[in-house]
Amino acid sequence: MRYCRSPRASGIAWCLFLVAACLMQVQVRAQNLARFRPPAVPLVTHDPYFSNWSMNDRLTDDWTKHWTGSIQAMSGLARIDGKPYNFISNGVKSAPNMQQTALTVTPTRSIYQFEAGGVHLNVTFMSPLLPDNLDVLSRPVTYVNFEASAIDGKPHQVALYYDATAEWAVNKPEQVVGWQRSSVGDMNVMRFGTQEQPVLQKTGDNLRIDWGYFYVAVPRQPAVSTVITSDAAREAFLNNLLPKNDDTRQPRAANDEWPVLATSFDLGTVNRRPVERRLMLAYDDLYSIQLFGKNLRPYWRRNGMDADGLLRAAERDYSSLKRRCAAFDNELMSDARRLGGPKYERLITLAYRQALAAHKLAASEQGMPLLFPKENFSNGCISTVDVIYPSAPMFLLLNPQLMKAMLVPVLDYSMSPRWKFPFAPHDLGTYPKANGQVYGGGERTEENQMPVEESGNLLILLAALAKTEGNADFVKPYWPTLTKWAQYLQDKGMDPPNQLCTDDFAGHLAHNTNLSVKAIVALGSYAVLCDMTGKTGEANTYRTVARDMASQWVKMADDGDHYRLAFDKTGTWSQKYNLVWDKLLGLNIFPADVARKELAFYQTKLQHCGLPLDNRRDYTKLDWEVWTATLAQSPQQWQTIMDGLDNFVNETPSRVPLTDWYDTKSGKEQGFQARSVVGGLYIKYLDDPSLWRKWAGRAMGRTH
Repeated sequence: MRYCRSPRASGIAWCLFLVAACLMQVQVRAQNLARFRPPAVPLVTHDPYFSNWSMNDRLTDDWTKHWTGSIQAMSGLARIDGKPYNFISNGVKSAPNMQQTALTVTPTRSIYQFEAGGVHLNVTFMSPLLPDNLDVLSRPVTYVNFEASAIDGKPHQVALYYDATAEWAVNKPEQVVGWQRSSVGDMNVMRFGTQEQPVLQKTGDNLRIDWGYFYVAVPRQPAVSTVITSDAAREAFLNNLLPKNDDTRQPRAANDEWPVLATSFDLGTVNRRPVERRLMLAYDDLYSIQLFGKNLRPYWRRNGMDADGLLRAAERDYSSLKRRCAAFDNELMSDARRLGGPKYERLITLAYRQALAAHKLAASEQGMPLLFPKENFSNGCISTVDVIYPSAPMFLLLNPQLMKAMLVPVLDYSMSPRWKFPFAPHDLGTYPKANGQVYGGGERTEENQMPVEESGNLLILLAALAKTEGNADFVKPYWPTLTKWAQYLQDKGMDPPNQLCTDDFAGHLAHNTNLSVKAIVALGSYAVLCDMTGKTGEANTYRTVARDMASQWVKMADDGDHYRLAFDKTGTWSQKYNLVWDKLLGLNIFPADVARKELAFYQTKLQHCGLPLDNRRDYTKLDWEVWTATLAQSPQQWQTIMDGLDNFVNETPSRVPLTDWYDTKSGKEQGFQARSVVGGLYIKYLDDPSLWRKWAGRAMGRTH
């Protein structure tokens, strides 16, 4: 703003212009933020079991919940000049709720602002899921920070209360729990755990963890007290009568007078200068995943660290992690805004913690990272290849090591004697047990398998990984298997028989043109891998095969102003989202006119909440819409699709962590929620080579 110093009229005019422009930008930004109403707000988000959300407009509207919808309650209360208020959940019905004045969601933080009685209160949930540091990323610790200040120019007496129930440590509230407290360094530490401790015994989808231990750790701060008692502590706090001694009636059921881990902070006199207090929520699951009969530790435990060490490390790093999270959030969001506008920025922000929290980072017996996704509210499978495929863009962008950590268990299984088919597997089992495929015919038959789908997915992802790293060293041990898949796709991929694809909810479909696109692009991807491993002859052969197939595809799929859903079905259409990898990998197998024609046609099919998946139904897939939009030929085409997605996020009546399968007219969830596939929303970043290099290079320790 140095221009304002000029006394000349032109300088003053320029100054006024800049001020007006800045104010306009601020106003537009404020309007965009005001529009943001997440279907659910991430609070504590680390893995499929340690994942807690607010599924309402206001944090006081209802109890906080596990992503499955089961209550895992927190309560937050304030006494302001002796008057009681709720600010987390509505735990005390006789007390009014503080007014929620703002909500900000960033990739690693959810920040609520409240006001009541002349006091402003910030409540921040920070899960430091920093992708370039696996030690920090794997820590199951969320920081909850409280910051109070006076806003009316008067001093106020303020006390705060927080509790979490034993529901956090059980699958069902009738399960019996016990509790314990300890001192770890300067921290007061309380924990819940089930009496039974059935480690890794249950498999399935709609489950909560019932082994290991849930912790509330409170660093030494002025006038802080902790107690393990019943939920009657809430009323007692408001009357300044919080129990001084822990409840001794244990073990007992989690729903038997609702035991809580409670903390109170007496802030004393609060003026304009903010007064800050904090605590940590953590979960030690002891063992995380069973891989072919062997129980694996969480990655953070690989070198012998225990829960005390976890809490010490988390407390030691708090200040630096707070700064790093803010810097990471700001840079990631700024890049998204520049790439795709504020609506895209909101999408990737809301997707970040959800995508990561649908995985568990475990350690192999050799201490190497292995990342296992869970099919949340889909079928509960673990390491599903057609779930890895849509989620991959975020991992390819932010840390290729995580991409490899997902692929290694699948590739090792594919190379093992147990997998006898010439195509890739669908999954490794049912979460948290990765003991062999359970989908379709399992390891027994080809019934209901996804042979073209999964083989194509893996070849494309391996080529994308090789592009990210600048070499194909990772694929060399698996080369015979990759060649087998390429040969299968050459034989079966041009005109796929009646089989399932990743959109299996739509049922079997023969002659699927989008599945054919995947097979063709996958053969081009295999050619890239051949090139990068010095197999020039094979590369030329498969590149020619892919281009010949693409030429046939254009003729067989043509339906005038667009291309068909199935080769034999005139008057049909579908999103050709698989085509995006032809662009991102620079394969140039399909003529440019294919994407141009498709994107123009899609503009005629848009609904209020997005672009339908195909002509059969009004539903769609959130991840595929962004992949399709990344093929856009103009900013206007991109924006029209983003407009529908923004309407969906802000208007869906389904208050759950982002569903990726919803109705484009009503915005209502059709199925699926809290899934990792929202990592696919990051695909737009991969369309900018400089951003792809910047983020991936940073994680790989390179400078760009």
